[in-house]
Amino acid sequence: MKIYSKCDLNLYNLALTYDDISLVPTEISLVKSRTQANTQTNFLNLDLGLPVISSPMDTVTGIEMANALSELGCLGIVNRFDSSLDELFTNDTAGNIKAVSISLNDNEEQIEKFVGKGYAICIDTANAANVTVIKKTEEIKKKFDVKIIVGNIAHGGMLKQLVDAGADAVRVGIGGGSVCTTSVQTGIGIGQVSSLLDVYFARGKGNLNIEIIADGGIKNPGDVAKAIALGADTVMLGRLLAGTREAPGEVIKYNDQLWKKYRGSASFGVKMKNEFIEGEETMIPYKGSVRNVINAISDGLRSAMSYMNKITINELKKADTFAVLSNSSYLERLPKK
Repeated sequence: MKIYSKCDLNLYNLALTYDDISLVPTEISLVKSRTQANTQTNFLNLDLGLPVISSPMDTVTGIEMANALSELGCLGIVNRFDSSLDELFTNDTAGNIKAVSISLNDNEEQIEKFVGKGYAICIDTANAANVTVIKKTEEIKKKFDVKIIVGNIAHGGMLKQLVDAGADAVRVGIGGGSVCTTSVQTGIGIGQVSSLLDVYFARGKGNLNIEIIADGGIKNPGDVAKAIALGADTVMLGRLLAGTREAPGEVIKYNDQLWKKYRGSASFGVKMKNEFIEGEETMIPYKGSVRNVINAISDGLRSAMSYMNKITINELKKADTFAVLSNSSYLERLPKK
């Protein structure tokens, strides 16, 4: 079996995603227990206990979710699609919220309110490689001292332009979300592993000061570990956090089971008008408290770190031993019912 480095995977002749690769422990681990692994990290000058950010989707992150994640050492980005943002200025429910999303149409007055509260800004678009996004980033950075997250991109070719415009972090991944139909509708998007690596090496080659967010395609704690090992600074989660008590939306009982709604940001349910749709809407089982999900991710990530002999997140980012899996090899690892 060939052991692949990040460079090898970046030069692989096919686009790869998380299911195509595995981490490979190649040395005796000095980490005696997963409890010794330290998942703390710093992202945009924020100290996080776990490198996890919630997606600014209307069925994932409202004020309650953002506050809950903050208490758990993660970062929530409040969605821009409903009235939840108004509460940030009318009462004290904002609590420990550190980031909000905006659209390209939000005016300077609205942005100034967010900046005044000390929130980081996420320009929430499907395609950051666009002149309008570049101009919006430049305008905000010129007028305000604020951290800016942009997204999304699938390739590192435009990374320098985003950095020059003032972007502090970039969401990497197009078409990989579980309710995203962009690739089907447009033919755009490559595997998440290949996207991450292309941006990772573009950042290194250009010595660019920007943080990488792995956004899309993460289905379990193992994928979180893979994303960080591939060089991502944090991961952004949608479906894994959807369906929890803290996610916006009502709990629905159907066929004696509890469910919550989950939909893409470009779905009809969000747009509510007949225009080009790049997202779907579905129901997912109710999961209870988001704390349970975050604890499972933390446990899985710590275990991966102990296998790989990595005591810190920065050490895990430097992992350089991977395997490329055959389809049969991937299926062999799945739990059998």
